[in-house]
Amino acid sequence: MAIMLSGHVIGLLKEYMQDLVEQARQETSAQERFGFSAAAYRPDHAISDLLALLDDRIESEGMQVGLPEGFLHDMWSLCNDASVQVTDRVYVETNVGPEAGSKARTRELTYRALVAFIEARGRALSQGGQGEMES
Repeated sequence: MAIMLSGHVIGLLKEYMQDLVEQARQETSAQERFGFSAAAYRPDHAISDLLALLDDRIESEGMQVGLPEGFLHDMWSLCNDASVQVTDRVYVETNVGPEAGSKARTRELTYRALVAFIEARGRALSQGGQGEMES
């Protein structure tokens, strides 16, 4: 079943995603200062990191910030549905864009593609006049 996320929840997701992008920038900067090279980082890693952060945030502040019951499971399903499309989009943008595929850039592109997928699915659900539809 497809879920429809409220604007509030999408806003929280974008905030959490931006936190992860910023964290990756800081990690990369620290690694470069000490002469370490970054390990390969793929969109599935970015999605796993997002789901881990969501699990952490739901545990610490879930109900207080208005995340719905079952949100982590719904996000896991949604990310699973979006994975091929997100990976393809990140691959194209990474190979066409001027920036190298750093961890921060991979997260940024992955989360942008994931939000686009979520918003497109939300539009499709609302135009279909239903709260839920089959995946």
